[in-house]
Amino acid sequence: MDKKEHWEKVYQTKSLTEVSWYEPAPETSLNIIASLKLCKNAAIIDIGGGDSLLADHLLALGYTNITVLDISAAAIERAKLRLGPRAALVKWIIRDMLLFTGSEKFDLWHDRATFHFLTDLQDRHIYLDIVNRNLKVKGYLIVSTFALDGPEKCSNLPVHQFSESTLFDVFGLYFTKINCFEKEHPTPVLTLQQFLYCTFQKTITFGY
Repeated sequence: MDKKEHWEKVYQTKSLTEVSWYEPAPETSLNIIASLKLCKNAAIIDIGGGDSLLADHLLALGYTNITVLDISAAAIERAKLRLGPRAALVKWIIRDMLLFTGSEKFDLWHDRATFHFLTDLQDRHIYLDIVNRNLKVKGYLIVSTFALDGPEKCSNLPVHQFSESTLFDVFGLYFTKINCFEKEHPTPVLTLQQFLYCTFQKTITFGY
């Protein structure tokens, strides 16, 4: 089973509240975004957003330029159904993030619980290049991964755990670190997962 087949099956067989990464409200991400004091028309992309509730909350807060990218068509369809007419206010992209070639430069790149699935170093380098190409200079990157004492697998797939220093090793070529902290995430089955949240600002661009 390839990546797309895996994630289509997950979203076809599990409800929103059954997946381990479910948050009734993405408060940590929303608090970080609020701290950045972006304009309401800032271009925001949520990587691996699927049927996360982040887009719902951003719309409610008045943000007007939101893109959600996910490999799973089923996940995006569920989000559209939930949002109803408001779904037309969001740009939806069904694609593997490692194959993303956008035409828009973003002010904010948000990735909660997607980057840690890139267990291959070369894939992480590809991801870094994609972020660099698609984010404006002075734009922001929020990336959240499993911390060193977080799970070793998610959705039956292996993950790569990160510390503040190892995450900076990936993004430090183009980005300045603003803040990093760890946060416990309670899953729907009441287990706790340790996450690392880091916010970066793009300061250098090569060739883009």
